[in-house]
Amino acid sequence: MYTLSTGVELELWVVDETGRLCDGTDITEAHRRIEPEFINPLIEVKTEPHTSERGLRRDLQSTLQTAILAAERAGKRLVPLGTPLTASDAPANCERGRVFEAIYGGGVQSAKNCAGTHIHFEQGNVIDQLNLLTALDPALALVSSSPYYTGTRGANSARALAYRTECGDEFRCYTGLWDYADSLAEWRGRVDEKYDRFKRLAAERGVSRETVEELFAPEDTVLNPVRLRECQPTVEWRAPDATLPSQVIRLATDVEALVSHTRTASVEYGPPDIGEDRIRIPEFETLRGLSRRAIESGLEHPDVDSYLRDLGFDTAAYRPLSSSLRGPSQLSDSEARTRRLQQADRLQADVRKLTGEETQYSMFPA
Repeated sequence: MYTLSTGVELELWVVDETGRLCDGTDITEAHRRIEPEFINPLIEVKTEPHTSERGLRRDLQSTLQTAILAAERAGKRLVPLGTPLTASDAPANCERGRVFEAIYGGGVQSAKNCAGTHIHFEQGNVIDQLNLLTALDPALALVSSSPYYTGTRGANSARALAYRTECGDEFRCYTGLWDYADSLAEWRGRVDEKYDRFKRLAAERGVSRETVEELFAPEDTVLNPVRLRECQPTVEWRAPDATLPSQVIRLATDVEALVSHTRTASVEYGPPDIGEDRIRIPEFETLRGLSRRAIESGLEHPDVDSYLRDLGFDTAAYRPLSSSLRGPSQLSDSEARTRRLQQADRLQADVRKLTGEETQYSMFPA
């Protein structure tokens, strides 16, 4: 049972009946919690915040069913992968996206080729929540869903590697993992400093300070794996790939149990361990190495598996899709289309059983 309200945002690729990426904006008209992303082949399905796992499951299942049916009516499918496997070069479809393109330049390509899961937790002991979620970064290995980025096989989580490193040196501070903070004031100071830097970078690329301030709040410009959302207010964990919803719910449940523990337990540094009155997390340099190994090798790296078990995860209960998507070093467009359709089938089957009660709805023809 949750003690903190928790919400999920799941990004999904939209493909046509041949597996090609296509415009999914029509699907977003089917439900107020199905929203467009900044390129047309990517949509986001959201839940309301819930204080029970059952409520979260039912909400995600219902909204995904609506999205799948809307896609079906349009001759389209939804794909739960961290990347589209081969390259997406769709243009930005909104003013804020176009400004991002102008500021990031070629570095925006990584965002156009990445789909993630965002989990929002009700704010409690905020600085401990932020630091704990930072320490949980290697848990992205539990749900890694694509080893391919723009057609090339690479890291176990190709999305995490690309998103954090392919944007260009000037922008890595906006996408990489931040060090632990000693206070909430320090964290907020980092956000404000990055916002000022963002406005300077924008000015160098011909985007006025006024335009940035109109389109972006400070928290909108930091796209890091852990974010403080002042407007909601939540602490947002953005490390995981997009993946099957049953795996998303399992991860949200496991991570919420740890985050809610910060209400009564202090966060300390040392050998990782969960105790009744304290949570011990590693020093940041140790964590950085674990995160790198989690991105590159996933649960197959013994250090990653051991670390997550020390923090209470049953790693055997997870089935990362990356492991089933291995193949040639270079993936052709035809192979990518076939794999997308296979994962669309898996998504539909997973959604039907998400609450443990088999549900029936019209299926896209095989």
